[in-house]
Amino acid sequence: MEKLLFLFCVLSFLGCKNHSEEVEISNDWNHPYQAIAQSGDTLFSATPDEKLSAQYLEKKKAFEKDPDSLENLIWYGRFQAYTGDYRKAIAIYSYGLEQFPNQPRLLRHRGHRYITVREFDKAIADLSLAAELIKDTENQIEEDGMPNAQNIPVSTLHGNIYYHLGLAYYLDRQLPKALDAFKSCLSTSNAPDNVVSATHWIYMIQNRMGRKEAGDNYLRNIKPGMNVIENTTYYQACLFYKGEIPLEELYPFPTEESASNSALKYAIGNWVWYNGNPQKGMEIFEEILKGNDWASFGYIAAETDLAKPYIQR
Repeated sequence: MEKLLFLFCVLSFLGCKNHSEEVEISNDWNHPYQAIAQSGDTLFSATPDEKLSAQYLEKKKAFEKDPDSLENLIWYGRFQAYTGDYRKAIAIYSYGLEQFPNQPRLLRHRGHRYITVREFDKAIADLSLAAELIKDTENQIEEDGMPNAQNIPVSTLHGNIYYHLGLAYYLDRQLPKALDAFKSCLSTSNAPDNVVSATHWIYMIQNRMGRKEAGDNYLRNIKPGMNVIENTTYYQACLFYKGEIPLEELYPFPTEESASNSALKYAIGNWVWYNGNPQKGMEIFEEILKGNDWASFGYIAAETDLAKPYIQR
């Protein structure tokens, strides 16, 4: 009886120890900056505010309490990225892929953050694999890390995988593949937010490839009065492409620095560029790079165009 009691105590102790033992997630990135811009500049993240820091700690504690939970791991990585530590977020997702091999949700988020740090080839690898893994699987709503004003998630897992894959190909100057990915994104959902965001990129890519009529054809899905919750900038851009909004309503640009304003500036810069004034387009791209929102897609795209100008064929 005493031996059984002793064995029970030992097993209980080991169980408690394993449950409370902190999971080590190695991060090989040992630089103070997060990325190197395509111009060669080093990119540093701002210090997160108190609210965001508190939210991050909440997600971190949830992960530490139950590190075997895929949900806890994903949210830990997402909020790690929101604090500006994209390299640690990538390390978290890499750790997760060791625990959950070929998990498309983890590949989707790591691929996103590889875009952020300008490692487009790695982003393409992750997101291409994710796209293969979700074939013939049911789509699902993806919760927002930063909920919109209506607290209604507007994107899906499949849509986000194709969207980020299209972006990665676009930034890597593989426009035909980018176009196919954004077409796949458009097909995942008829929700207005998905329609306007995918259509925006499809329209731009078609025009960059010299296919104005094909680009215009996609604008048939864009109508005034659509219930767009988040992607209002892309909606404005699409209405502008269609002639529903005059340029004077969008330019000069808002002075507030934000990812949405960078997206709008990039949209207008592109439109000016492929409508016969590439020099003005480049000036708008340079204006975007004067801001600090270097993690936004508009900023990264403008940076790419200035570093590796696309030659229209």
